[in-house]
Amino acid sequence: MITANNGSIHAGGDAAGFGSWQSKLVMETVNRRALRNGGVEVKVFDLHCDVLLKLWEDRSRSFADHPDLEANYQRLRTGNVRVQVFAVFLMPEIPADLKFQYALEQVDLFHHEVLAKHENMKKIGRWEDILQLQDGEIGAVLALEGADAFGNDLMKLRTLYQLGVKSVGMTWNNANLCADGVGEPRGGGLTELGFEVVRLNNEHRVWTDVSHLAEAGFWDVMNAADYPVATHSNSKTICNHRRNLTDEQAQAIFNKNGFIGLVFNPPFITGGEQATIDDLLKHVEHFCALGGRRHIAFGSDFDGIVHHVNGLEHAGFYPALINELLKRYSEEEVRGFAYKNIVDRLPLS
Repeated sequence: MITANNGSIHAGGDAAGFGSWQSKLVMETVNRRALRNGGVEVKVFDLHCDVLLKLWEDRSRSFADHPDLEANYQRLRTGNVRVQVFAVFLMPEIPADLKFQYALEQVDLFHHEVLAKHENMKKIGRWEDILQLQDGEIGAVLALEGADAFGNDLMKLRTLYQLGVKSVGMTWNNANLCADGVGEPRGGGLTELGFEVVRLNNEHRVWTDVSHLAEAGFWDVMNAADYPVATHSNSKTICNHRRNLTDEQAQAIFNKNGFIGLVFNPPFITGGEQATIDDLLKHVEHFCALGGRRHIAFGSDFDGIVHHVNGLEHAGFYPALINELLKRYSEEEVRGFAYKNIVDRLPLS
């Protein structure tokens, strides 16, 4: 999730700059071109989007096909997304006493707008549910982006687990009661509460997400978490941004059998407002060189970014990314990056 001046900077209108019928035509063309490469169709597991925030901000938006939603139902299907993680994100300026209520409102939207109105959207209540998905179904995973939703009340966290949360990001960029984010000058590690949250994540087989964490907190998580992941981060060696991971951090995630979801936000790819798919693939290449070939994934951050990779403006364009990957890597490797690297590491019961 990206903000500017402490506010949301979502781009309005169709993300690809086309009207409805034109956008559909472009996506169909992208898919056809992608499938020409040996007729390969690759399913996708996307580790991060902010659709729920956009639905919460404007209840008139329809998850089905609203053009403001980069990861709407239509675009997920066009992009062959098989599993999508939906983040619950609370803007920093929301008063602490309202955060749990607003988090529950986003969870309610997840159940009633994303799931109930689309029979092929299937809630992932247990990790095993992913393995049971049928053709045409899309698994929907609920996540927290920042522990702010529950404050210091672990009963609220346990309630969120019961409602379906399978991934907990310890912070956004700011500090909270669990840890410091990358935007906190103090740069501290996990608090006592933060360690207790990680322990509960372990107990419930929930991912502990290190994206946005200050480096001290990152290493605390590496020492304490059974299921550490970075859902939307890139390589700091390729792009020296505070939100990206050093080589040492990346290798620590690989060594803990975790994975890194590469994020499609140009400032984290090139350091500027523009990026190409080739630029994004430099991060893939670098993590492969570090020994992470089986630990690379994708966490687009669709609906949480204002700038977009050229040719990858929304989830419907995933086949364009797959097509470029297939020019550089084997089909087996590409299937790993897009889906299997995550599924092979699910914390099954």
